[in-house]
Amino acid sequence: MFIGHFAVALAAKKVAPKTSLAALIAASQLVDLLWPLFLMLGWEHVRIELGNTAVTPLDFYDYPITHSLAGALGWSLLFGGGYYLWKKMPREAVIVALIVFSHWLLDLFTHRPDLPLINNESTKFGLGLWNSVAGTLVVEFGLFALGAYLYYSATSARNKTGKYALASLLALLSVIHLGNLFGPPPPNVTMIAVAGNAMWLFVLWGWWIDKNRSATSMTN
Repeated sequence: MFIGHFAVALAAKKVAPKTSLAALIAASQLVDLLWPLFLMLGWEHVRIELGNTAVTPLDFYDYPITHSLAGALGWSLLFGGGYYLWKKMPREAVIVALIVFSHWLLDLFTHRPDLPLINNESTKFGLGLWNSVAGTLVVEFGLFALGAYLYYSATSARNKTGKYALASLLALLSVIHLGNLFGPPPPNVTMIAVAGNAMWLFVLWGWWIDKNRSATSMTN
């Protein structure tokens, strides 16, 4: 899943208006932000296998640190705990921790059974939505539209930057998602890792958007 994870970050602004969109995006994409770094370090591995699923040619055969159930729980606790130590907002810390864990739950629906319980030798999970391009399009864009709607309803633009920075992010994410679905496969694993590390730019983009938009309501 790609834009579905961003959908969670956008929607969460409705229940956590004090939390920056940058933090919400970082939480929703945390394991996919770490994964390309771990690829470069050789801690996790992937291979390109055309036809692996209808949606992606990637065979995720070794990524228990980031994408196991145990790993997802661990990263959720670490991120939520770190956010609490930084902001001293317990409610928001719980929310961002849940957002981190939502990544594994959404991947559970899309991946074939390659999400391990603990390590590569343990039971693996995945319901296989990626076996259907049409199903993936409907589910991901449906979630994305809902997330965008909730973010728009929870914030208002302070200026033109706040208006167009958000619109351009939504448009770019949509284009990237369509490119992932219908474009050529990546040439090699190195390019996957490089492109994955560029995802940090979306965290900065989220910070820029929130600096130019105001929450329409603030809850304790």
